[in-house]
Amino acid sequence: MALNVRTLSDALQSHALASGWFDAVNGQEPKSPPSQGLSCAVWPQRLRPATGGSGLASTSVRLAFTVRLYMGITHEPGDEIDPYMLDACDDLMGAYSGDFTLDGAVMEIDLLGTYGDPLGLEAGYQRIESGTEYRVIDITVPLIVSDLWDQEA
Repeated sequence: MALNVRTLSDALQSHALASGWFDAVNGQEPKSPPSQGLSCAVWPQRLRPATGGSGLASTSVRLAFTVRLYMGITHEPGDEIDPYMLDACDDLMGAYSGDFTLDGAVMEIDLLGTYGDPLGLEAGYQRIESGTEYRVIDITVPLIVSDLWDQEA
């Protein structure tokens, strides 16, 4: 079995595109400033064995993706930036909960944290190229892929 990161990334990007919230959805962290509207980027962040999910014959893995939302801090009205972004997050997290196997591509999205940190988000700020500052919200989407690697002596 192969990890097939492209398929998993595409599935997460598809949820973002289908939501209708975003001016742009990318499969990588941007190298230049995204639009001043609401943008989204998806990339794999961390891979490790899924403790408790592996047996004596195979290793299951936990692949955490970052789904980052960006909105320029100069967007007006400023008081609406966080509520708007959180509405988009609410929609995405609901989609991930409703399709927690990504159409059978993974055993599960670890919604409740059985194998580590659960599906969740954290907000902050990021400066990109020549002082452009963005409000960002990172959604961590932990994917569990069962029996990925054979264990052999």
